[in-house]
Amino acid sequence: MYLLSTTSTGTFPTYFVAVYVIGFIAAVTIGSIAWYNSKRPAGWENTDRPDFVPKLDVEEQASDQSKNN
Repeated sequence: MYLLSTTSTGTFPTYFVAVYVIGFIAAVTIGSIAWYNSKRPAGWENTDRPDFVPKLDVEEQASDQSKNN
């Protein structure tokens, strides 16, 4: 275990850990926005969208693009 936690300089690579932590937070945030904007699963049909989640109008964008083509 000691060999896995040290590098050639003898310190733990904190930048690598920071990248993993920031990536995890970004993945959770993006996944939460996508989940709230998707169709609601059974039992969640009447729940309200939180204020901090932006509303995406994918259906309107798709119909606008098909009209332009």
